[in-house]
Amino acid sequence: MPESPAEEVPGGVAVRGAGPAPCRVVVCRDCCCGTAKVTGVDHAAQTARLEAEVPVRVSACLDVCEQANVVVVQPSAAGRAAGARPVWLGLVNDPDAIEDVIGWVHAGGPGAAPLPDVLDLYTFTPPRLGGTASRDARRVGT
Repeated sequence: MPESPAEEVPGGVAVRGAGPAPCRVVVCRDCCCGTAKVTGVDHAAQTARLEAEVPVRVSACLDVCEQANVVVVQPSAAGRAAGARPVWLGLVNDPDAIEDVIGWVHAGGPGAAPLPDVLDLYTFTPPRLGGTASRDARRVGT
């Protein structure tokens, strides 16, 4: 597969995968996602494959551990202007699912390209964090 181009940014630093992909992928890698708790997945290879193709942000716990491994596809500015919201994907444990995410991002992602039927199987609505206690505060009972 051809390498994705790198984009020059101020200061002359090249950022791999930042060029043609119009949206960003957030990958949860914390207490459950990206750990041995989710068996049979090469988490490092999964993250590296995404990073080789699209802009990726690795996140701490997104507080939906029952959906591990979680990937969130954020729309581009154009997608957001079209009304798109981030698409949450859970149980993304199959290498083919990562390829489907990459293909969708390359096609434009949320708001710019239809969600592939296969990825629809992974979508879920994350619980709202009602603005009160954080996950850590709930854990210690405050």
